[in-house]
Amino acid sequence: MAAESHSMDVLGQFALKPVLGSVGAAVQFTQSNAMMLAAAAVTLGLLYFGMRPRALVPGRLQAAAEMGYSFIHDMCVEQVGEEGKRYFPFVFAVFFFVLMGNLLGLIPGMFTFTSHIAVTFALALTVWVVTTVVALKIHGLHFFSYFFPAGVPIVLAPLIVVIEVISYLSRPVSLAVRLFANMVAGHVMFELFASFVVMLAAALGVVGGVLALGPLAINVALVGFELLVCFLQAYVFAILTCIYLHDAVHLH
Repeated sequence: MAAESHSMDVLGQFALKPVLGSVGAAVQFTQSNAMMLAAAAVTLGLLYFGMRPRALVPGRLQAAAEMGYSFIHDMCVEQVGEEGKRYFPFVFAVFFFVLMGNLLGLIPGMFTFTSHIAVTFALALTVWVVTTVVALKIHGLHFFSYFFPAGVPIVLAPLIVVIEVISYLSRPVSLAVRLFANMVAGHVMFELFASFVVMLAAALGVVGGVLALGPLAINVALVGFELLVCFLQAYVFAILTCIYLHDAVHLH
C-alpha cells in the first residue's frame, strides 16, 4: 500500500482535459487549445506593445521585438536567398508559435502543447504542404526532377528516385518527432526529480529532506537546460523550414 501511495505517474501531465466543456466525445476545447491561443496572444502582445513606442533608443520590450524580427528575417535571407523575404511571415509565425508553446509550458500549472505528437505533426505537415505548394507553383512539373538529380546515371533511376521520395515524405515525420520527443523528455525529467524530492521528504523525514536537496538541485539545473532546449527546438524547426523552402525555390 505504501508503494502504491508513492507511485509516480510522470505521463499524467500530458493528459488532455476539456476546459470549456465538450460537444460529444470527439469535439473538446482542451488546455492544449487554450495554450495555443495563449501562445498566439503573447506573441501578438510582444509585437504590438514592443513596437508601439517606436523609440530611437529602444526599451527592453522593443529591443526584444526588434531582435526577434531581425533574427528570423536574416535567417530567411541567409537560408533561402532574397526570395526568402516573401516567406518571412510564415517562418516568423512558425518560430514564435513553437517557441511560445515551449516556454509557456515551463510555467507551473501550464500545459506544453508541443509535447503532443498530433500538434507537432500538424505543424510539420503544414510546413511540408506549404513548401511543396511553393515548389509546384514556381517550377510546375519540373519540380519532380528534384527526385532525380542531374548527372546521375539513368540506370540508378529506380533506386535514387525511391530513396529521394522516401526522404522527402519523411520530412514531416522527422520534424514532428524531434520537437515532440525533446519536449516530452524534458517534462518527464522534471516530474521524475520533483517526485523524488517529495517521496524522500515524506518517507525519511528530516533525513529525507536533506537527501532531497540533490534531486532539487538537479531540477533547478534542468530548468536552465530546458530554457535552452526551448529556444533550440524552435530554432531548429524554423531553420529546417527555411532549408525546405530553399529546396522548393531552387530545387537543390
